[in-house]
Amino acid sequence: MQRKVSMLMLLFSLIGGAIGFVAGEIILGNLEGELPRIVVVGLYCGLLAFFIGLFCLIAEMINPRLSGPSWRQRYVGSSWKLLVPATLIMLFTLGLLLEFVYGLNIGRVKPVKDIVLVIDNSGSMLETDPNDGRYEAAKSLIDIMDNDKRVAVIEFTHEARLIQPFVSVKDAAVKQEVYAKIDKLTATDGGTEIALALQEAMQHIKDQTQAKRGTMVILLSDGFSEMDVNTALADYVQQEIVINTVGMSVSNSEGAVLLQEIANRTNGQYTDVDNVDDLSFVFRHIYDRIGDRTLLTERTGPTQDSSYYMALRIISFILIGTAIGLSLGLIFDNRHLAKSFGIGGSVGGLIAGFVLEFGLSGQSPEDSMIRLLACLILAGIMAIFTWIVPIKENGLLQEGRQRPGHAGVIADGSHNRNKNSSKGF
Repeated sequence: MQRKVSMLMLLFSLIGGAIGFVAGEIILGNLEGELPRIVVVGLYCGLLAFFIGLFCLIAEMINPRLSGPSWRQRYVGSSWKLLVPATLIMLFTLGLLLEFVYGLNIGRVKPVKDIVLVIDNSGSMLETDPNDGRYEAAKSLIDIMDNDKRVAVIEFTHEARLIQPFVSVKDAAVKQEVYAKIDKLTATDGGTEIALALQEAMQHIKDQTQAKRGTMVILLSDGFSEMDVNTALADYVQQEIVINTVGMSVSNSEGAVLLQEIANRTNGQYTDVDNVDDLSFVFRHIYDRIGDRTLLTERTGPTQDSSYYMALRIISFILIGTAIGLSLGLIFDNRHLAKSFGIGGSVGGLIAGFVLEFGLSGQSPEDSMIRLLACLILAGIMAIFTWIVPIKENGLLQEGRQRPGHAGVIADGSHNRNKNSSKGF
């Protein structure tokens, strides 16, 4: 039993981790939304394991420092046969299962099915949005809603008015009816009463929302109003209803601070928009992130700060790292390597899980770099753990060497081989 490190395997493991990351990002970027999320995450994990296993196998074929020369002479063919089932298939299945568990709603968490649009129609909007672009953005949002969603619309000035009660946007005809009501809105010279608008929205939610349907509010305004934030948001916080706020060219800094505080208090997101033409994109972004929760992306909505889902993500990556390590032991047919890589994979998975949990922010380029770092950490730590957990070479005893208790030289001068040579499993 020896502690040793193959620097070639470390290098190739990192290369495999990087290539697996690129392949996984292509899947995540192009197929998320086209395929179920559990399938996308399963493919990401399977491809990462496959490329790490492939390049570690190539490294040992070049220089069998960990498995020994006998492995290269006798077991390479078996290793190639085991590569796909031990990495791609096994980790795809595990990733799919873990994502399924991670996606389950626990306790009071409910998937968002109802959306309330609360739109500012005060006098200041005549300058901020003279062409009523906010209403066109609202209609574009309703247009992309899935048919299992319901929408309600409230407009407010110094008073709040329910324009459209909750209605299921099940088909194009219903959406056209909602558009017609929005098109009837006209500019006013009223003031801005955000607290009153939120009160009206909450009253309608209490009256119309079914117990098993989650609700989200999108609040758009360009102004500021005096309000008791604690009182206005008490029901939203208690019922875990997220308020995403959008500020349109907010010239009053107090208005931006207020909208940001409303979003923060309810685990929502605040977005400041200078160009009205960007509103449709902002609304689309908010809709796409409704209750977003996968092992590979930032968690949003009511579960954003959940300690349960934080622990579940970290535990999931410990299991993924351990499984990748065990898969390498299967490929090399060596239980000692399986133990070393498995323990190293669990440590790497632990660190990778923390990196993802506290590093993901919802910003695409930055999140990709966080996932790359997590992949490299997992691949690198696993490859160097043979320096911590000792291993034993796989294969037959070297010619001419004897182990105590075994026969020596036989009549013809050849050496008796141990019939139970140290094959890995």
